[in-house]
Amino acid sequence: MKADLVIRNGQIFVNGEFFEGGVAVKDGKTVAICEDRYLPEAETVLDAEGNPVLPGVVDTHVHVRDPGHRERGTFVTETKAAAAGGVTCFLEHPISSPPPYSPEILRNRVRVAAPQALVDYAFFGAAGAEFPDEVEKVAREGIVAFKTFLHEAPEGRDEEFRGLTMANDGEILDGFRAVAKTGLILTIHAENNDIIQRLIRQFRAEGKVGFEYHYKSRPPITEIETVAKLLMFAKETGTRVSFAHISTPEAAELVKRAKLDGMDVYLETCPHYLFLTEEMIDKYGPYAKGNPPLRSRESMEKLWDYVNDGSVDFIGSDHGPFLVSEKEKGMKDIFTAAAGPACIEMTLPLMLTAVRDGKLSMRRMVELLSENPARVFGLWPRKGAIRVGGDADYVIADMKNEYTVNNKDFVTHSRDTSPMYNGFRLVGKPLHTIVRGRIIMKNRVIDDSAEGWGKVMLPGWGSGRTA
Repeated sequence: MKADLVIRNGQIFVNGEFFEGGVAVKDGKTVAICEDRYLPEAETVLDAEGNPVLPGVVDTHVHVRDPGHRERGTFVTETKAAAAGGVTCFLEHPISSPPPYSPEILRNRVRVAAPQALVDYAFFGAAGAEFPDEVEKVAREGIVAFKTFLHEAPEGRDEEFRGLTMANDGEILDGFRAVAKTGLILTIHAENNDIIQRLIRQFRAEGKVGFEYHYKSRPPITEIETVAKLLMFAKETGTRVSFAHISTPEAAELVKRAKLDGMDVYLETCPHYLFLTEEMIDKYGPYAKGNPPLRSRESMEKLWDYVNDGSVDFIGSDHGPFLVSEKEKGMKDIFTAAAGPACIEMTLPLMLTAVRDGKLSMRRMVELLSENPARVFGLWPRKGAIRVGGDADYVIADMKNEYTVNNKDFVTHSRDTSPMYNGFRLVGKPLHTIVRGRIIMKNRVIDDSAEGWGKVMLPGWGSGRTA
C-alpha cells in the first residue's frame, strides 16, 4: 500500500502516552501507527522533527457570525483561525442572524459554511421559548446539541437571539421538557439575568459605568444560583445538560456533586477563566469583557482543582469575533460593549504550556480538548483520538521553543479585539494542522486552496457521520 500522507519522526500520542514513530494516512483515515521503519511509502511525507503529534482539537464553543454579521468574520476567516490554533473540528453555537431555531434556518447555515470551511464542524440548534414546536424538528436535522440563554436579547441584538432565549422559570421548565424529548444535550449559558439587570440599572443610575462595573454587575452568585436551580430543573425533567463557560469553583462544585449523584450533566470552562483575572478588565476594559466575566485570582486558581479532578469535561474557547468599534463603545460605558474574546488560537498553546509547567498532565489535556468533546457530542470514535480507522486529524505543536504572544499575529478577522494575552511567554504553538489527511497548515502557512475542505459532522451512533 502507498499512503497518501506519512508523518514520521514524531512523538505520537496514542492511548494516553507518547511513543516515537509516525502515522500513515489513506483516504482521510489513519491506517497505520508504528515506528518509522515500518511506515509505508507515501505521496507526501511530513517530518515532525521530534515534536508531539496530538489529536486535533475539538473546540466545543465557537461563534462564527456568518450569516448575518460577516463583517465580524466568516467561515473562511474563522476556520483559518481554527487551523492556526490546531483545531480540526469545532462545535458552532447558534448565535447567527437568525439563530437556527428551525430546520430551514439550520440548512441555510450548512449551505453557507460548506464552500468556506477549512476544518470540520458541527452545529448546535437554538432552543428558546418562542418556537417550542420546532425543537424536535431541528433535532432530526443532525445537530449535536441545543443551546439556550436565560435572558431576553441583549440591547441591539434582537435578531441574533431570536428563538434562543428562555427568559423566566416557566419558559425554562417548558424548554427543558421539549429538549428532553429529543435525548440531546441542552447547553446553557448560566447567569441570573434578573440580578444582573438590576445591578446594571443601579450602577448606571449612580453613574458607575467604568470597566470594573462589568464584573461587579455579574458577581459569582449570578452563576452559582443559576447552576443550582438548573440542576433541579434538569433532574425534574430528565434533561441532559451541559453548562457552558463556567467561571466559578462554587458552580463547578455543584456540577461535581450532581455527577456523583448520577446525573447526566457536563461542565465546560474556558482558557480565559484559567489564565486571566478581573485585573485584565481593569487594564483592557471592553477588550477583556466576556460573559460571565473574569474572576478573582483566588477563583481562577481554585478552578484548576476541578480541571484536574475530572469535574470539567471540556475546555472550549468561546471564540466570538466582533469589530473594534463594537468593543470601543465600552470605553465610555462598559455595559454597551460587545462581550466575548476571539481567542480560538490560544487554547492549545495555553494548555500545552500548563502541561509543561506541571499544572495538568498531557493525558488530561487531550481528554479535555479532544477525546471528551468527541465522546460527549457523538463524534467518537471518528474524532478525538489518533487511532486506526479514525479521521486523520492531527496537530503538530512546537514544544521546544517559547514565543511571545502578540494578538497582531492572530489569524482571526477579529484579531484586534483580543490583546489580553499579549506578552505571555508560551510553548506549544501549532506548526502543522491536518484535517482528514489534508495538510491545512504547514509550517504556520495556511493552505488557502483548502476552503470547502471542512465538512459538517453529524452524530450517528458515535460514528460522526458526514453530510
